[in-house]
Amino acid sequence: MLMAHPAVLRSLIEQYETLQVLHAQDGSTQARQRMGDVAYTLCVSTGTRDVDTALIAARYQLPGARAHDDSVLTNG
Repeated sequence: MLMAHPAVLRSLIEQYETLQVLHAQDGSTQARQRMGDVAYTLCVSTGTRDVDTALIAARYQLPGARAHDDSVLTNG
């Protein structure tokens, strides 16, 4: 499987987290749609099927992640 560059993953994580806050504040359709787009991209980039798992996998692939602890990824 191809792996996304850590800079791309970091950007996607930051975008998703920012959009979560925006959506929680104003509930706009635009923020929700963009959040869905970023979630989809995260899933594709990490080879996962849901955004929560994608966020975990993306963080796991970032430099400095604890590579020896994959317990979260192997459950389920």
